[in-house]
Amino acid sequence: MSRVNRVIKTRDLAETALLVGIGFLLHAFFPAIVLGMKPDFSLAMLFIVLIVKRDFSLGLLAALATGIFTALTSAFPGGQYANLIDKLITFLLVSALIRLISDRLDERVAVGIITAIGTIISGTVFLGSAALIAGLPTSFKFLFYTVVLPAAAVNTVTAIIIYLAFSYSRKAIRIRSGKAEEA
Repeated sequence: MSRVNRVIKTRDLAETALLVGIGFLLHAFFPAIVLGMKPDFSLAMLFIVLIVKRDFSLGLLAALATGIFTALTSAFPGGQYANLIDKLITFLLVSALIRLISDRLDERVAVGIITAIGTIISGTVFLGSAALIAGLPTSFKFLFYTVVLPAAAVNTVTAIIIYLAFSYSRKAIRIRSGKAEEA
């Protein structure tokens, strides 16, 4: 493997930063729905990065940034540490899931399935680590059914819509840059 293949390209880094930034803004301004917990839109953006880029180093960087950003905006008891733990574990598990299923399915379908499963993994890890760190304000089961499962549904729809827009914009840029090179 040449050195060029191991270096993160500026374009990939910029696209990742844009998606992580959008996820952070959505996460920061969306209100909590149950006992300080809220849907984590930054996960949807992280999953899009992982699916589209398929670069472990870039994915790890995006997971760390997402964990830090969500920790900064968490109102949940113990949520700061739980967010960091959950994003790193989710990154590892979702990366493996992507390798297993993404080549077998249409990418749009894979985005939906990976986002739904990934959000459930993330929510479960978040609640489990928050329970160990600070305790939960109510039962795990209640929070899982009232926050994690609805968040999985919302994140799945969000990820599919943003993935389609992202894919369309990348194709439009390629077409436009191809025409610019021909002129």
